[in-house]
Amino acid sequence: MVLTGMINSGEASNLRKLVFDYKVSVADLFADILPEGDADLLAELRRFGSGSKKNGFHIIHICTEMDPLVSIGSLASYVTGLSGALQRKGHLVEVILPKYACMNLDGVQGLREIKAECYSYFNGQLHANKIWIGVVSGIGVTFIQPLHYSSFFNRESVYGYSDDFERFTYFSRASLDYIVKSRKQPDVLHIHNWETAIVGPLFWDIFVKQGLEGTRILLSCHNLNSLCLEHPDKLALCGLDPARLHRPDRLQDNTKTHLVNILKGGVVYSNKVVIVSSMHSKGRIIRSLSHGLESTLAIHQDKLLVAPCGFDSSTWDPSNDKFLTENYCAEDMKGKTVCKVTLQQQLGLSKDASTIVVGCIFSDVSDVFLENLKAVVRGAKMRGIQFVFTGTNKLPSASRALVSFQEELKDGIVIFVDSYDDALLHLIFSGSDIILCHSFHDPLLQVPLKALKYGAAPIAVTSSDIEFRHFAEFDHESTRFSRFISSTFGNISLSQALEEIKNNPLSWKRKIKDAMLQDFSWDADCNDIHISAYTAIKNL
Repeated sequence: MVLTGMINSGEASNLRKLVFDYKVSVADLFADILPEGDADLLAELRRFGSGSKKNGFHIIHICTEMDPLVSIGSLASYVTGLSGALQRKGHLVEVILPKYACMNLDGVQGLREIKAECYSYFNGQLHANKIWIGVVSGIGVTFIQPLHYSSFFNRESVYGYSDDFERFTYFSRASLDYIVKSRKQPDVLHIHNWETAIVGPLFWDIFVKQGLEGTRILLSCHNLNSLCLEHPDKLALCGLDPARLHRPDRLQDNTKTHLVNILKGGVVYSNKVVIVSSMHSKGRIIRSLSHGLESTLAIHQDKLLVAPCGFDSSTWDPSNDKFLTENYCAEDMKGKTVCKVTLQQQLGLSKDASTIVVGCIFSDVSDVFLENLKAVVRGAKMRGIQFVFTGTNKLPSASRALVSFQEELKDGIVIFVDSYDDALLHLIFSGSDIILCHSFHDPLLQVPLKALKYGAAPIAVTSSDIEFRHFAEFDHESTRFSRFISSTFGNISLSQALEEIKNNPLSWKRKIKDAMLQDFSWDADCNDIHISAYTAIKNL
């Protein structure tokens, strides 16, 4: 409304405060009039009375992915999952995204263009953008579409271009220009990975005195191995001073000192940094997984936090899963037996509820993983175990290898499903007693988290996995998920798990029930850690 001139910034601020402070969701109250347009909505807002005060934050994500619009990696589910959890706790959350040509906009409610001029600075000039707004999964989303630089996001893919720095720097600067122009005053700007890390120096060097004095910056890093190194002169494209920033304590890369490191700049210029990892502790990340940023992370370690991924407990819950033959829960597991028999019948396996079913879901298969998988199957072959393998993508080489292995055994204990199907995936989790995991750190597929919820024990393909031995270095800063995995299923092999099921069935059932009762959803630790981070930076 500010951008279109319907109201001034003062009234907009008052209305925003009124809506934010109201005790229930205003969207629910106004659902029937929203399609009628801004004029009717403004009239209702002016008649609207305030309710009880909510002690929440106003958070704006500036990011490059969001489920289900554009999903390349774990960032997409993280933005949507965390935002929904924060809103359920009474916080106001918005998301700003580029308007990609390859984006799936089917899930956007009320998508419309704002008929107003919104310019952003780039390469020495002001350039116009189209601004679109809509609602995704109950979250307000703003899409920025460059006009002059229309080719930046009018491409087949999201990442992987030689001008990625220019593309995402333009978007980051345009996002800040839009926030200032619309007179938003968020408590926190939540930025993600190197693609929007430039928001940090842009904010403190240019924007903080443009009505954003009360705003703070939080950076989340999902992959420290994903860096952007550029020549310092390119910083001037978005209005930054290269000479001011190309310094060891700012953006200068620690190894290639003639370049600037954009992710490093995000770490330096953010008030808090959340590293998203379900299994690694802060100390382990700094020491061994920093990918050239060890000295920077060590200097700024007091503002580093580690947060686990969550998962969508509304979609992944056996007590109300629409894909299951019969629902079940930790207190009543009869439905899981029904699901197992259904899975066996559907895949042509021998129907026997007492037979142990081992599932394995993967998105990629290395030669080493495949050989380990074969060794595990051969080791369990004489125990009468049934194995179900499936992938989430088309993996021709892995498919051929697994089908060949299935034919080699010739006894019907191994089934490889060479197609992705949502219903079957849910059935595999519910019908399996054990789920073999490529890694317990699985932010994309979240196989271990889903297995726990469905009463299937997550077991590493091999207990001698070097990667997991590193995971086992737990300390007081480890996540609750990593501590739970370590104390239950993390240190046992498949053969040991099978022995425990056979020799200590009551103990095993108690362990499974305890796992199902754990809450590792977005509403749990992930949400709590982020709220603590927002609280800490608002008190700076």
